[in-house]
Amino acid sequence: MGEDHGVRSRTRDERTDDLGTGALLEVLARGELTVQGRIREASNAVLLCTATHEGVSVDCVYKPVKGERPLWDFPDGNLARRERAAFLVSEATGWGLIPATVLRDGPYGEGMVQHWIETAEAEEPDDSDGPGDSDGSGEGGDPGGRLLALVEGEEAGQGWKPVALAEVGEGRTALLVHADDPRLRRLAVLDAVINNGDRKGGHLLAAPDGRLYGIDHGVSFHTEDKLRTLLWGWAGESLTDEARAVLASLTLLLADGAPLATRLAELITPVELDAVRGRVADLLRTGEHPRPSGDWPSIPWPPV
Repeated sequence: MGEDHGVRSRTRDERTDDLGTGALLEVLARGELTVQGRIREASNAVLLCTATHEGVSVDCVYKPVKGERPLWDFPDGNLARRERAAFLVSEATGWGLIPATVLRDGPYGEGMVQHWIETAEAEEPDDSDGPGDSDGSGEGGDPGGRLLALVEGEEAGQGWKPVALAEVGEGRTALLVHADDPRLRRLAVLDAVINNGDRKGGHLLAAPDGRLYGIDHGVSFHTEDKLRTLLWGWAGESLTDEARAVLASLTLLLADGAPLATRLAELITPVELDAVRGRVADLLRTGEHPRPSGDWPSIPWPPV
């Protein structure tokens, strides 16, 4: 369903490290796009590009609408708009969890263009400090350790949150866990607001500066509950005070006529925008992270 461009092999361009989000958006929106190659592991067309504007070049990914595969539960040709909408909501939270994203014309027509994030190398696991991989398939890229892991037994261990039991072959099971990390917790709240239907492990990018980003939000903003994620570890737990404050702020920003609502109305339908407002209101009312609904698979497949 989604794209997995978590394998990063390009050299960092230190000239763009000090660009703020506004400057990045300017280059992405107005720069000349030069296609460098295609990420073939993706199910939709994802092109690796360079955007150049006024002497500044930025690595980015370009997903043309023409390269989107039709989905049975989403309208054709608007996944790129949902990616842009997700970025706008992320920016409104102040958490900056999604790379700079624009909607623009490109070599193959309209599409989403997003800043390419270089990822940090994951440290080798230390079994004395956290769970070990039961089959060597733990994932993650956090500078201080992994974000996801498979562990033997039924206990997540200190610093980890349990998600679900997973089959690992030969009749064996292991517990899928994710780090009890405040960055992941913020992302879990954002996913609940935008109703992200595809939060895979490969869509978590930890940058060398310690920031965490989520990518691939084309299957978001559905009116039905389609939250599907690997970040269920906080399900049913109370929201943090920070999250409550952010949600209260979003309530104002999503009101009719407010700037965020006006910009989202250009990207998603009125019914979908109302659904965003409803999800924010429900989170504030319950004061808890959502639980799986039971009406929709709660874990994306494949999970990585």
